[in-house]
Amino acid sequence: MAKPNNEQIALLTELRDFVVDVMLDMPEWADADVQSLRSVPLGVLRRNATQRHGVTRWRRGVDLGNLRPVDVEVIDLHPEMLSSKWKAYSAFVLHHEYIHALGLRAHNSLFRRLEAAWPGHTAGLLGVEFTEHLRREKAVWLWCCPDCEREFPRKKRSRGRYKCRQCNSTLIDKKNPRLVTNCLQ
Repeated sequence: MAKPNNEQIALLTELRDFVVDVMLDMPEWADADVQSLRSVPLGVLRRNATQRHGVTRWRRGVDLGNLRPVDVEVIDLHPEMLSSKWKAYSAFVLHHEYIHALGLRAHNSLFRRLEAAWPGHTAGLLGVEFTEHLRREKAVWLWCCPDCEREFPRKKRSRGRYKCRQCNSTLIDKKNPRLVTNCLQ
């Protein structure tokens, strides 16, 4: 868990207001205390997180059977999501975390139905692209397939021990060009 800087605080506040305002207009949330979500503290995850895009952290000792927004210690979002490129996806992720904050911990069918009600229908599909973006940013090596040209970003070399999932060719190690470019500057 990292502490957000002033710019991130401003972006998180803007995002919170947008998501809560949209939720107030959604019929799925007509009977929920959506306004109370404005008081839930927002923060950022560590920059090196690649799998987790958002997390709801609960206060210690809360009754897990009766969760409310006041029981949330903080909702953390990945700091990369605060850029304009990922604005639609960050709103979707915050909506997802707000569903948790309103008491639904499990990713069951009700949770998924409420999540799918978010008006930005394609925003949820950006998760795979965002994960790939994070992996490429952190990767030192690209495991490359010489036949189908797929690339798998990784932190360590493959040393010829792995095969492509698609065509079964032995993967070749290449330095991540993003890192090579940065080193030359």
